[in-house]
Amino acid sequence: MPSNSVLLVEDETDIREMLTFSLQRAGFRVRSAETAEQAVQILDGPLPNLVIIDWMLPGMSGVELARRLRGDALTAELPLLMLTARGEESDKLRSFDAGIDDYVTKPFSPRELIARIKALLRRSGEPDDGVIAHGRLALDTRGGHVKVGEERIHIGPTDFRLLELLMRHPDRAFDRAQLLDRVWGRNVYVEERTVDVHVLRLRKALSPYGMGEAVETVRGVGYRLSRQLAAG
Repeated sequence: MPSNSVLLVEDETDIREMLTFSLQRAGFRVRSAETAEQAVQILDGPLPNLVIIDWMLPGMSGVELARRLRGDALTAELPLLMLTARGEESDKLRSFDAGIDDYVTKPFSPRELIARIKALLRRSGEPDDGVIAHGRLALDTRGGHVKVGEERIHIGPTDFRLLELLMRHPDRAFDRAQLLDRVWGRNVYVEERTVDVHVLRLRKALSPYGMGEAVETVRGVGYRLSRQLAAG
């Protein structure tokens, strides 16, 4: 993934287009939805790094969407930022109770919003330079490449997303169903053995550098990235 991706859930066309332009200009990849229901469908695919939610949406409100995302294991950890014209303390408390991480009151400047997004990504563990590194192994989320030391490794986009997920959560074991949901998305039918194929491809790409075993098999569970073995 060449840059941090954002899902923008905003029903007002002018605001959505303005924010999309500003976010893209700041280097973000942007997907957008006009309703909470559309957002849920998009989130069945590969996950963004952050979701921006307008409070006043048609149908399901932004607060209800936040509660739904927090209640789903797939999206429970996503950073969520609320946009709203509601500035009362009670409204802010209600949004925080729903699981919102930050709150921006309209009217606001795009520069302020982008600054809040970057701060939220930093708090959620997103590196400022977009590089996730464990020892000599480094993955550049903005440049879309992987390096061991100074040498670049060439892997496909799916292998990249798989490695990115494992590197964001070192030493955490994921079962095959979780990897399918987070890397391929729920709206794509892929057999679980496809995960095994891509893990083997990752190991093959890393083996010449002595890191083939960094992607470990956890018996009875699935796979994880060993922080210790990745450190080489």
